[in-house]
Amino acid sequence: MVPASLIAGIVLVCLARTPQAALACAVYSVTAWMLFATSAIYHRGTWGRLGEALLRRLDHANIFLIIAGTCTPLAVLLLPPGQRSLLMWIVWAGALAGIAFRVFWVGAPRWLYTPCYLALGWAPVRYLLDFLHTGGAAVLILIVVGGLLYSAGAVVYALQRPDPSPRWFGFHEVFHALTVVAFTAHYIAVSLAAY
Repeated sequence: MVPASLIAGIVLVCLARTPQAALACAVYSVTAWMLFATSAIYHRGTWGRLGEALLRRLDHANIFLIIAGTCTPLAVLLLPPGQRSLLMWIVWAGALAGIAFRVFWVGAPRWLYTPCYLALGWAPVRYLLDFLHTGGAAVLILIVVGGLLYSAGAVVYALQRPDPSPRWFGFHEVFHALTVVAFTAHYIAVSLAAY
């Protein structure tokens, strides 16, 4: 996903209709690159105890960043200034708190930190009617579908089920597959709103 998200992000920023939209899309794109690149590095090598601990912290912290990063263009492009500011404060403050939580307590149990991802990810739910009004039905549907897929991935990750083929395609791969499809849905929604 790193090359795909890099190309998609560049396209998104270059085709954004205003400088403000381009900046919001750049924030979104950078958080996506950080998420996918860190995850790829973390999962594709053997890094020793110290390297593993550092990469795990970064990998888990980037989940909070992609949530806030995804909300950024949606807020900027689809909400009026007052609502935009409130949503941005909520998601970015929540992301910073979540990052601190995951960095300083990397050994926290899944049942404790996974709901934090879900709570932050569903923070924009109160703005769904605004997203519909400003962005249209397709944007709203893609936002909701992406949110549901991310949430399903979080549940799979927390429960470690389903685990269809632990050696080849276990629960962790199911989680990552749901993440890729959810990101794609949200990318299309942001693209529709930005152009």
